[in-house]
Amino acid sequence: MIQVQVLVGAPETVQRSKTNTKKLEIPKAVSDILGKLSVGGYEAFIVGGSVRHLLMGEKPSDWDITTNAKPEEIQKLFPDSFYENKFGTVGVKTGSEEPVLQIVEITTYRVESKYTDKRHPDELRFAEKLEDDLKRRDFTMNALAMDAGGIIVDLFDGQTDIKNKSVRAVGEPDERFNEDALRMMRAVRFAATLGFNIEAETLGAIKNNHGLMAAISKERIREELVKIINSADADKGMELLIETELMKYILPEMLEGIGVTQNKHHIYTVWEHNLRALRYACGKNYSFEVRVASLLHDVGKPRSKRGEGLDSTFYGHEIIGARMTAQIMDRLRFPQKQAEKIIKLVRYHLFYYNVGEVTESSVRRLVANIGKENVEDLIKVREADRIGSGVPKAKPYKLRHLQFMIDKVARDPISPKMLKINGDGIMLLLGLKQGPRVGMLMHALMNEVLDEPSKNTHEYLETRARELNMLNEQELAELRKMGEVKISEEEQKEVEKIKEKYYVE
Repeated sequence: MIQVQVLVGAPETVQRSKTNTKKLEIPKAVSDILGKLSVGGYEAFIVGGSVRHLLMGEKPSDWDITTNAKPEEIQKLFPDSFYENKFGTVGVKTGSEEPVLQIVEITTYRVESKYTDKRHPDELRFAEKLEDDLKRRDFTMNALAMDAGGIIVDLFDGQTDIKNKSVRAVGEPDERFNEDALRMMRAVRFAATLGFNIEAETLGAIKNNHGLMAAISKERIREELVKIINSADADKGMELLIETELMKYILPEMLEGIGVTQNKHHIYTVWEHNLRALRYACGKNYSFEVRVASLLHDVGKPRSKRGEGLDSTFYGHEIIGARMTAQIMDRLRFPQKQAEKIIKLVRYHLFYYNVGEVTESSVRRLVANIGKENVEDLIKVREADRIGSGVPKAKPYKLRHLQFMIDKVARDPISPKMLKINGDGIMLLLGLKQGPRVGMLMHALMNEVLDEPSKNTHEYLETRARELNMLNEQELAELRKMGEVKISEEEQKEVEKIKEKYYVE
């Protein structure tokens, strides 16, 4: 544990403050690196998000160090390292068993020139002073540095902004966003993931500079979008993307639903409904795929709407929505497997199911279309759809009954196929030809295994099959009947267990 004190101002001129102290812990792997740099005659500080996490009482997801040592000097001190980038960052292997500590990144102080493409600095120059490095960072809460003794360097009042839950740009917001336009989306992401608000001047600069987002690659946009949607307040993030006009560069299809009223089955506009569905999915801590599908499940409604008022229709909106979702997934370069799942969830979210009307074969078709592995998530999207419509219950009886039916038709039924020996094995073992006697023997063996599952071994079944084969046809027929009855009883028990699981009759 180390004692943390606060510095306000340049590190070489400010006095140490004895107020506002906290107890924070720096892992040994990190403190060892700081110590080795110091012994080598260099300055070294933990910097950025690592410090923010510590001040918020959270465990950092990664550890970043900044120093006045040049990359080649860092590598001399740490031979087990690598330097394969243009940003002055050396990755040091620590040998730690903790994944987040296995590689600690050390970056030389740097200043950056113009960003002609709004993404990358035209020129990268190393700096001599820590404050020059901190000035180039995006937000005040990320422009914090801490040395090995726990002294925090806070040149831009980032700690106050953390306390006030405020996302504020370092220096002039317009300059920061012209350097890297993705910072505007990062501001929204921090607001959503941390539960912060965007400071007024910073928010105004985002609104004024939103057009800069056109220069950002789709891959970088996707990375930020994933983080926003995975946050607890993803719906807040979506609203901020609308407010700042960034949405048109990310998910412009969502804008089509704003102000689009629905029919008598809905009390919200299409946009409001989709947003509420996302909110429900986040509140239940559902997976990223379920969250995205909940947000996009009705994205096709504006293009399918016919008529106005309570009797308007949206026929085929799930098909149109699936096509639109496929275009979104392709445009933002989502991994193929993930994209296919999200598209399926949107396509089949409107499945019809009424107790007593839907057959087992139709349920099998649904499972075949969506994939057995995606059924659970499809139900979750339907829950989000219902809550997003304003109904009080996410999972009514008919949805629970559907889950019962899916479990029932998707599982392997109790049958002689579960035995460790099959009919071909019986015929080969006993020299029999295909016929009723083989089936009798299989059911007789099944009767015994259901009573005592430990008997379901290849060795036991072969021995027992030889013994049973010595019985006459009538004796075997009686054993077969006993086996069939036993199978029926066990099958019914399994069905009752599934019914009990979903509280259905």
